[in-house]
This record gives sequence, structure tokens and C-alpha cells, in this order.
Amino acid sequence: MEVEKLIKKAEELSQKYGIPYYEVRIARISATHIEMQNSHFEDISSNVEIGIGVRAFDGSWGFSSANDIRRAEKAIETAMKIAKATKRNSKIYVGDPVRDDAEISVKKPFSDVDLEEKITLLKELDSLLVEKELPNRRIAYGDGVKEQFYFNSVGSEIRTVVPKIRLSFSVTAKKGNDMQTYWKVFGGTVGWEMIEEINLEYWTSFVKNKAKELLNASLPPSGEFDVIVDPELAGVFIHEALGHAAEGDAVKNGESILEGKLGKEIAVEELTVVDDPTLPGKFGSYIYDDEGIRARRVEIIKDGVLREYLLDRETAAFFGLEPNGHGRAQSYSYQPLVRMSNTYIEPRDWSFEEMVEEVKNGLYLIGDKGGQVDIANGTFMFGAKEGYIIENGEIKTPIRDVALSGKILDVLKNIRAIGRDLKIEFPGYCGKGQWVSVDDGGPHVLTRALVGGLL
Repeated sequence: MEVEKLIKKAEELSQKYGIPYYEVRIARISATHIEMQNSHFEDISSNVEIGIGVRAFDGSWGFSSANDIRRAEKAIETAMKIAKATKRNSKIYVGDPVRDDAEISVKKPFSDVDLEEKITLLKELDSLLVEKELPNRRIAYGDGVKEQFYFNSVGSEIRTVVPKIRLSFSVTAKKGNDMQTYWKVFGGTVGWEMIEEINLEYWTSFVKNKAKELLNASLPPSGEFDVIVDPELAGVFIHEALGHAAEGDAVKNGESILEGKLGKEIAVEELTVVDDPTLPGKFGSYIYDDEGIRARRVEIIKDGVLREYLLDRETAAFFGLEPNGHGRAQSYSYQPLVRMSNTYIEPRDWSFEEMVEEVKNGLYLIGDKGGQVDIANGTFMFGAKEGYIIENGEIKTPIRDVALSGKILDVLKNIRAIGRDLKIEFPGYCGKGQWVSVDDGGPHVLTRALVGGLL
């Protein structure tokens, strides 16, 4: 069905069912995914998918989707019927119409690269990762381009094109019954040029050596210590512990420690935390969110004060504010939720060497190994890939299987130093019932927290 006819039909159906607001996303996604483990290909796929997602609002949302564009009219009508049948008294921000055609451009489109060349990339990586002491290795590559046309009942018509690429590889080292895994991930809203700029020999050697070194590292001490976290661990902490707590739906539902704290000091004055989907080339970047709101930089914390929540249309109306472009959906077949994009700590002026000199008895923790957060009671626990004991201002014994834990607001208030070495290059996927691409980071940060071993 032609878009113009569909826009007109949606207007007719909204009048028929008395729907005051609706929005439609039509997406075309072309994607390639390749996975390899120990020289065996586990998945090679290259697909094109076209679908439609529709939301209608009449005090509550009705949603319907279809993976066949010929069923677009039916999806629109179904969403409107659901909204009518479940009518409540909620409100949303509607705003003014927006018309735009925007694209994130790349130097070398994925379509210019044959599937065979992408397969060859994984074979090359696999050969570089092969080593007797490393019984397991895994490589995953994915690229995709999402072309989306969005329109709504106030007259917005927005076309966007966003590319995405991600490459990860890992190895597991083994000695007796002991095994240690290390990995590296690259990704962004860029083209194949990202692959061409990676020094594969350096990074495969780096990952292999790290995995083997961890076999000989010591177990960590337990207790409360001064802790320096690297940019990756600083990023995952600020994403998981603070970012989720700042999502407007969590605050609205009374599930966040940040409820009622706008305008209040919740961290040291030196701390500024940003979520910015407009950063060029980052994995969590986009131009408009999935509610047709222009993406913009949000300062969650500014100089220690909680300044903003992340908002979609519904939570913005609840707080009497304007949405800030953080309504995101996994695909056309999902409803948008309040989500992060690229979340990071802004740099200050400390050097890493100055931080280390500050620590008499503490730890330096590197990388993210997963963890858990409870944003309602404000506690967290994260594993680090690796670490070192610091004694009298010097980095000493390497450690492994180490966990960092504590209370979120205590850690933010215990920050003693924030580095100047900002890195936002840790692409991943964030789960919240749906998966969306994100990035995070920061500089090195010195704070105080509980440390112990991973089970």
C-alpha cells in the first residue's frame, strides 16, 4: 500500500473510532549475522524484513504490528480498537508536527561488501585466535541498516536511515580445571570502514594474552576499599546503577531511588552524567526515537545535582515536561519504552597516575563481567574482567574473579577523583523486556566500594 493512502486511511479510522492520537512506524531492515565457534560456522544469515508497528492512544495505548505490509490497514484498525476498549485517564505529550528526512551516512556501506568477504573476516580472526592453550574461541559479526518511516496524527512524517555494525571475539584459556575467558567488542553506527580500521593482529594477541594471564592471577581480598574503575567498568556502572534508575517509567511507577530527587544533590559536585544519542558513530546513537521525537543530549546529573530523567511521550506528560527522545523499541513489532542510548561520565582533570598515587591500600578494576542492580533499593553488584591490588600508590598483584558492590548513591558521593581520559567505546545490548543497542563509558574514576570474589 502506498504511504500516502495509508496516512489517509489512518486518519479515516481515527475519526471512525474517535482516537485522538496515533502513530505508525514502517520499517525495512536488512541485516547480516555470522557466528563462528572453534572454526565451525554456527550461523550465517542475510535477511531483509519489512513490517509495521502501530500505536493508538485514548487514555491508554493500543498496539498492533504486522510483518506483512499488506496487513497495514488491519494493524492500524486493531490498535485503535484496543485503545478504545481499554480506555483510561492517562495523558501523553503530543507536540507539534515534524517533517524530516535524515540519514546517518557511512564511508563504506555494508551493501558494497560481499557476504564472502565478511565470512573471510571471521576465518581470518579464527586463525589468529588459534592457540594450544586456548581450547575455546568464539566470533560474532552483525551488520544492519534500518530504514524507517514514521507518521502520526498531528502530521509528523519522518524518514530515517540508521546503520549498525558489531564485531566481538573471545577466547577461553584452560589450565587443569581452571578456565578464564577474555573478549573484545567493536561496534557503532558506522559502515564497513570500522572493520578496515581494526588492527586484528594486535587485538587478537591482546585478548589471548589476557585470558592466559588471568590463569595465574590471584583471588581478590574482601572488604571496603578505595577503588579505581577503568572507563569500561565506570560506564557499565553508570548505565546499570544510575541510568536505569533515571528512566522515567521506573520513576513514575515508584521503582527508582531517584523518585522525588530532581533538583537535589545526589553525588559529588565534580560528577556530571550524560545520556546522548546524538554522538557520532556510537552504537547507541540515533536521529529520532521511535515516537518521532528528535534525539537530544540529556544531562542526568550536572555538577552533582539530578537534573533530568529520560522521558518518552507518556512519562513526559506525567511529569509535566517535554519528552527528550528516549522512547525506543527493539523493532516495529514492539512498543517503545523509555531507554538509554550512550550513557557516560563526563571527564574532569585527573590523570590516571595521579589517581593511583592517591591510593594507599586499594584496587584497580578493569572491564565488565556482568552483574545485577536493584534500582528500587539502590544496591548493585558487578564483576570485573580483571584487576590489580594497589599498595602505597603503586600497582602490584594482578587479581581475577573480582566483584564490586555497594549502594549506588553512596558510591556517587564517595567519588574522590574523575579522570580526563574519556572513552565511550563499549557497545552492547541492553535488556528491558526488549533489547536495544547502547554504548557507555567514562574516564577512570576513584571511589570507595565493597569488593569480594565472584562465586
